[in-house]
Amino acid sequence: MVSFFLVVFYIAVGVQCMYYVLFTSPLFFKKKKCDLSTIPISVIICAKNEAVNLRSFLPSIIKQNYKGSFEIVVINDRSTDETAEVIDEFSKTYDCIKVVTINDCESFWGNKKYALTLGIKAASHEHLLFTDADCKPKNDHWIQEMASNFSDSMRIVLGYGGYQKVKGSFLNKIIRYETILTAVQYFSYAKIGLPYMGVGRNLAYTKTDFFKVNGFIKHVDIKSGDDDLFINEVASSKNTTFNLEKESFTESVPKLSLKEWIIQKRRHISTASHYKTKHKAALGLFYISQIVFFILAVLLLIITEEKEAIFLLISIRYLIVLISLGMFSSKLLEKDLIIFLPFTEIILIFLQLYIYLKNKTAAPVQWH
Repeated sequence: MVSFFLVVFYIAVGVQCMYYVLFTSPLFFKKKKCDLSTIPISVIICAKNEAVNLRSFLPSIIKQNYKGSFEIVVINDRSTDETAEVIDEFSKTYDCIKVVTINDCESFWGNKKYALTLGIKAASHEHLLFTDADCKPKNDHWIQEMASNFSDSMRIVLGYGGYQKVKGSFLNKIIRYETILTAVQYFSYAKIGLPYMGVGRNLAYTKTDFFKVNGFIKHVDIKSGDDDLFINEVASSKNTTFNLEKESFTESVPKLSLKEWIIQKRRHISTASHYKTKHKAALGLFYISQIVFFILAVLLLIITEEKEAIFLLISIRYLIVLISLGMFSSKLLEKDLIIFLPFTEIILIFLQLYIYLKNKTAAPVQWH
């Protein structure tokens, strides 16, 4: 039995090392100069009870320094706070803002995908750039950077959307670490020609590609997934690229309690079961190898006499993890997180396991 555990442990370490080496591949990506960097852009923001965030963050989009023209389509999705009044104030002051209002009588459709579809239909331009109402571009050249990745062939652009730092909060470090790990994966998969998701906090694609597949129709009954399920359906090696330049980043307001974050992640994770089989298999192998690595590392250090070999493999694995995530976190302006490995990694793995099991027993709370 010990020999069996050793073999499984060796395989898990090998799989982990292979993945983390893969995760560094986007860092060697060189962005090609694009002749479409002055194309008209429609920035689309879906807001539901986001009066405070819109008042704080909408100005950072309005003041974007873009060589071409852009409009901001703000969708008020049946808000019950002062969102409508805030949007109205901005639209009266700035001509670049176009307002789309979802009425209570349309609540039958009941999800963000319906609101986004109306916003996309209302957009004046072919090239669409998405973010959330609680997001702020980290640079005045955000639109310019994201738009510069469009070309005649590259019609989907994946961006990085991080979270604000909260001083003294370990939960915030876990949230930001999970965000980095997710980004590392979807960037690296896109780099090798297997794009599988993007985040609505920072994502761009064309109207043509949206309507070519009838929008969200294939997963309209799933309330989440307006970003990752759509990208999983339409993205390919031939039409998808990404941007890792710091000027392209956005930053969102993070959850401040573990309960709120778990509710959010339950909603996000619920869509993964609808990914293409090849993506589910690759992602599943990585997460299973993580769990197997930690369980068997502890078990084998207790029951086997080959402790030196186990320690060596653990050390090699962590050296590769530190190099891979260290390089990436520095690129994403999150290098302060690395000193907290392996604590954030271990905690996140078992939180994800809890969330997965919780979703199996009860439906997650959705956008409503």
